Amino acid sequence: MEFPRPLAAPLAVVPIPLIEAAVKLMFKSLLKRHPALFDRLGEHKSKRYVFRPVDLPLVFVVEPSHAAVSVMRKPSDCAADAVVEGPLFLLLALLEGRCDADALFFSRALTVGGDIEAMLALRNALDGCEIDLPRDLGASAGPLAPLVGRTAAAIRRRALAGEKATWN
Repeated sequence: MEFPRPLAAPLAVVPIPLIEAAVKLMFKSLLKRHPALFDRLGEHKSKRYVFRPVDLPLVFVVEPSHAAVSVMRKPSDCAADAVVEGPLFLLLALLEGRCDADALFFSRALTVGGDIEAMLALRNALDGCEIDLPRDLGASAGPLAPLVGRTAAAIRRRALAGEKATWN
């Protein structure tokens, strides 16, 4: 499932600092719950990873060595060591280890470029983390945790229901 266009369109005009603040808050929360997320990257920890959702007008840059994420508008040809491109919900499913990255790559549901070894190291690091975005993001929502967790789980369930990828 692609991110709904009516929801994606406003992201083309919302100020980047506002979007980036929200993304950084989620990223910080994720790293707090999974502090060893980037430990298994080894020599690839200093690489820049770019994630390009095909259904959003945004690009996300992750720098594990600085535990940092930044957001840019498309088209952005920012310097990157490894790049993954695909629908947002598939990229998030990869983050959680909910789908087979090889199957998605060979079915052309996502594109990987640049340093493939660095991307494989990131995939292996993610596989050992047991990330669950609804649970992890819900936990940082304070008294709204149950609502945030249930809503995020429902969105994930609906977004991934029609995917033909091989699920782990």
